[in-house]
Amino acid sequence: MKDALREGDTLARIGGDEFVAVLSDLVKVEDCQPVLDRLLLASSEPVSIDDKQLTVSASIGVTFYPQDSGDADLLMRHADQAMYMAKELGKNRYHLFDTTQDDAIKIHRQKLLAIRQALDKQQFVLYYQPKVNMRTGAVIGLEALIRWQHPEHGLLQPNEFLPVIENNVISIEVGEWVIKTVLMQISLWQKMNIHLPANISVNIAAEQLQQPDFTDRLATLLALQPDVEPCRLELEVLETSALDDVHHISETMNACIALGVNFAIDDFGTGYSSLTYLRHLPAHLIKIDQSFVRNMLAHNDDLTIVKGVIALANSFKRQVIAEGVETIEHGTALLHLGCELAQGYGIAKPIPADEIPTWLREWKPDLSWQI
Repeated sequence: MKDALREGDTLARIGGDEFVAVLSDLVKVEDCQPVLDRLLLASSEPVSIDDKQLTVSASIGVTFYPQDSGDADLLMRHADQAMYMAKELGKNRYHLFDTTQDDAIKIHRQKLLAIRQALDKQQFVLYYQPKVNMRTGAVIGLEALIRWQHPEHGLLQPNEFLPVIENNVISIEVGEWVIKTVLMQISLWQKMNIHLPANISVNIAAEQLQQPDFTDRLATLLALQPDVEPCRLELEVLETSALDDVHHISETMNACIALGVNFAIDDFGTGYSSLTYLRHLPAHLIKIDQSFVRNMLAHNDDLTIVKGVIALANSFKRQVIAEGVETIEHGTALLHLGCELAQGYGIAKPIPADEIPTWLREWKPDLSWQI
């Protein structure tokens, strides 16, 4: 390995089968490649012991100063991280430490920590968006939508923090917090004698729904509020969710339905498995994704998709609701297509829990929808 280095380079054995090489006076990053190739070749040369040929290979992690502007210890750690990446990629190779990627990882970890602290400090709040029957004016439900009341940045929308916890265990804890909070809120409204709609819906991430103990966890949360009927809770499964085992998910949903809970398929039409989900998942309600509804008045393709989803829902004997109803005209067009259920800014924006009773009392549908 020493012979593989240039004059002025340094090689040290730091323990066991680990070595450190310091390559100096490199003009550009690519200048190290011939040396690294020679080190790999030297490491892989067969060794004869007792008439047996033994071969080993090396995995090399590389970092560069001053691009990686740490002290000696930090440079060693970064090279070590890159070495383990070389091992994961198949060994007998080298891997360059990516300072940009490392910075992104650090930022991601900081964001995860901030969300964990927000959960512990009860900084999350729920807003509720009404779902209505446009023709009759009946409020058929409310959708619970999470917000982060950040102490420095104010009220943050879900797209500003939920992607950070996707496929992370924290997403399950946040999901359970939402269900628990919704059930507590229903209980509070009932004690206030508020005339509530049929159900309050909660979005469920695939990560949470696919947990082996999801049904048991849900039963535990329901038991904490014995005065709330389980049918008051509706769980919305994203149609774009990567559901690894549709059969298992179907069994889980049926077990939850046995508890009294209902299901809806959210953002229908945006994924690749729409018909599979519609056929196998026991959801009583399909939600047409707002992107199609919002553009249906201007784009024939979106209008065709909306018509198709309504027809599919009718064929499979499912209820259908349109998201993204922004204007009276959107509502009118949907009614002509046979879709009476809707939600969107044209009906109501998401509302804080304490304002829901007033909205329920004062809500009236547009007169043109009732003709």
